[in-house]
Amino acid sequence: MKLHELRDNEGAARKKKRVARGPGSGKGKTAGRGIKGQKSRSGVALNGYEGGQMPLYRRLPKRGFSKPNRKEWAVVNLGLIQKFVDAGKLDISGAIDEAALVAAGLTNHARDGIRILAKGEITAKLNLAVSGASKTAVEAVEKAGGTITLKAAPVAAAE
Repeated sequence: MKLHELRDNEGAARKKKRVARGPGSGKGKTAGRGIKGQKSRSGVALNGYEGGQMPLYRRLPKRGFSKPNRKEWAVVNLGLIQKFVDAGKLDISGAIDEAALVAAGLTNHARDGIRILAKGEITAKLNLAVSGASKTAVEAVEKAGGTITLKAAPVAAAE
């Protein structure tokens, strides 16, 4: 292959549409915008506008609710923990808390707490101290000879 033989793949580069360049171009005069009306002019903003009629997004009722104080868990799977133990990135000699899981790189942030889920196999004997865990994850860790202790959630002060 030589330099003068280099070509783009078929259909990779499209030619720019040149509008308003005379009647022979096929896009002359009105440049494909039709005649008169709002859409033929510049600065058009028609998103959701229905000509003065109440738009659909305002006719439909609001639905749902976003809880402002909801907990957001960082999720870690058992299979991933086992993978990090096998790679030597996670020290299992002592108790493994949330800070250790973040330091090992299992998750970027602890968020409102780390929750352990049972996806994957676990063979290492682990002593985990985390904010949450699924029932199957607890069973899997206990079957492997380890324990999961759950941190007590902070109780809101009574009014």
